[in-house]
Amino acid sequence: MSAKGRDIGQGPYDDFIQTDAAINPGNSGGPLLNLAGEVIGINSAINPQANTIGFAVPINMAKEILPQLEAHGRMVRGWLGVGVQPVTPELADALDLETQEGALVSEVTPGSPADEAGLERGDVIVRLGGRPVQRMRELPRAVAAMPPGTKVELEVIRDGKHETKTVKIGELAEEKAGATTPTQGDDKGSMAFGFDISEVPAELRQQLGLGREEGALITRVYPGGPAEESGLQAGDVIVEVDRSPVAGGRDAEQKLREAGKTTLLALRREKTSFFAAVYSP
Repeated sequence: MSAKGRDIGQGPYDDFIQTDAAINPGNSGGPLLNLAGEVIGINSAINPQANTIGFAVPINMAKEILPQLEAHGRMVRGWLGVGVQPVTPELADALDLETQEGALVSEVTPGSPADEAGLERGDVIVRLGGRPVQRMRELPRAVAAMPPGTKVELEVIRDGKHETKTVKIGELAEEKAGATTPTQGDDKGSMAFGFDISEVPAELRQQLGLGREEGALITRVYPGGPAEESGLQAGDVIVEVDRSPVAGGRDAEQKLREAGKTTLLALRREKTSFFAAVYSP
């Protein structure tokens, strides 16, 4: 074993053991043993670009799964109903957070346990029950391990204040396992942040479940500009500027013109929501 808790991009529950023991085709599903002959993991994947680097599911995780497979024939995971993202230094600054710990809520599923408990987009979850949430990826794994129906307290930071919410964990369903022209000739508004915007087309509005006058579509991201550096893409839809809802392209443009050097955007991209802190030069 050369490392623990490895994330290899296979999903929100990644928690692999990394090993330099050779794992060859046909070894997947076989045991990973320590020097005492004890099974410590189940071989699962390799890194084809590296020399004898493999990954195994920790045996304690397998022990949690086996009783569920025997009882239900499938995994039963807990469900909170939020989309989360890491707290980057830029987002911590924009949200006036003292640290980068916690999981930033970028989306709350309507009717979900999180919605019923009163969680909101922009909350930062810092504790689940008695367990601190230091990194974003800790939250999905901890929630998934909880039996549906469990009541647990969440500590969140909202507008700089700590609040406690009581949530009843649900069960993760299998399917849950995914024109305005900007003003030209000045350096304010969307152009200052490195992108162009327009109204959201009706078809896209329907796809994203937006209201009739909600959101503004990013139609172009300038190469090398602040928006590109922050990860924005053409096709993203701005739904909030500095925590204020956006009522169409003109409203977004006005809010961006009034924004400071740094603005916090809430965006929709396909079926996901996320925050981005964008700087203007």
